[in-house]
Amino acid sequence: MASNKNVVPQAREALNKFKMEAASEVGVNLKQGYNGDLTSREAGSVGGQMVKKMIQSYEQNMK
Repeated sequence: MASNKNVVPQAREALNKFKMEAASEVGVNLKQGYNGDLTSREAGSVGGQMVKKMIQSYEQNMK
């Protein structure tokens, strides 16, 4: 069974900030707290942008 708990509790704030930045970059208006009114497309674009930025960061750190 999957868990939604962060391994490092202090990381929650950084992850939320990262998510808000990614949402802003793709033009999705996220609110603090519940965002259940987002479409699947909007939520997916935020998650996709987060993954894209993580991959770019990883590739830059490999050089």
